[in-house]
Amino acid sequence: MSRLFEPLTLRGATARNRIWVAPMCQYSAAEGMPHDWHLVHLGARAVGGAGVVLTEATAVSPEGRISPQDTGIWNDEQAAVWARIAAFVQGQGALAGIQLAHAGRKASTRRPWEGRGVVAAEDGGWTPVGPSALAFPGLAEPLALDDDGIAKVRADFVAATRRALSAGFDLVELHAAHGYLLHEFLSPLSNTRSDCYGGDLAGRMRLPLEIVEDVRTVWPQDKPLVLRVSASDWTEGGWTPEDSVALAKEAAARGVDLVDCSSGGNALTEIPLTPGYQVPFAAAVRAGAGVPTGAVGLITDPAQAEQILADGHADVVLLARELLRDPQWPLHAAAALGAEVSWPVQYERARLA
Repeated sequence: MSRLFEPLTLRGATARNRIWVAPMCQYSAAEGMPHDWHLVHLGARAVGGAGVVLTEATAVSPEGRISPQDTGIWNDEQAAVWARIAAFVQGQGALAGIQLAHAGRKASTRRPWEGRGVVAAEDGGWTPVGPSALAFPGLAEPLALDDDGIAKVRADFVAATRRALSAGFDLVELHAAHGYLLHEFLSPLSNTRSDCYGGDLAGRMRLPLEIVEDVRTVWPQDKPLVLRVSASDWTEGGWTPEDSVALAKEAAARGVDLVDCSSGGNALTEIPLTPGYQVPFAAAVRAGAGVPTGAVGLITDPAQAEQILADGHADVVLLARELLRDPQWPLHAAAALGAEVSWPVQYERARLA
């Protein structure tokens, strides 16, 4: 049997296969509110056969958005719309996951197609926050979070998790990658604090691990919790794969069930973009921390995805751009690998034609 199409059970949730839709920001919301674009975008990937469909980075607070057009789940009205989307995804046989995020010092920025840069206050922008008053190159200097600010971030993640539960999501992923707030606390490139949230590795891991603990207290024990990390900053003096193994061990001990291994985003640096270039990170974390992992990054071919799992480098693969190009990639992959899967009855005639 194809390894890619084996079911995967994490706690009380079983995904029909090991193909996950990676979070992909659509920059198409108003006041954090998802709408029909998000329903169709995510729903199409569920119809296309994915095992898990993850939302884009969904802000836990208004100031936690990357752009003014990001989705959020900081109020009940947003949660009600997410409930409709989650229910549709589940109705197509996929698990519905939500990525909870705070953009930190990379907040209040323009959408990619509007050019890189800061959104001014008169255009709906705001002052970002971070662990330290260090700007990401080309962006605004953030306010360093004080104790009250850190307490608010923790409370916002808890409130967002409660709303994700009320919306019916099957799993939560905490975003600690790509140079956003939790990654900023982890990395010495962005965290120069001298209090208990900075300094050595244990101090820099403190806030992300506290948030894992906080979320796990309100997220049911039968529902999976996932952590997305940037396993390397790709920069001298930054966060390393060895640090990621240490974080994964501590996170798993606090209730994380799978570590989604991406990389980069916290510095302007050259990254060697080759097929499967981040797979070694997933393999290292899986072996070193003894925790299930997800591999992501230029995974485009069914045979390539199958081999990643067969070699024991990861437990799931996450696809992004390839699923934008082909929402039915899982169905086509099943055909290529000789796996038996059910097509939507509405599409069955096309498959048999």
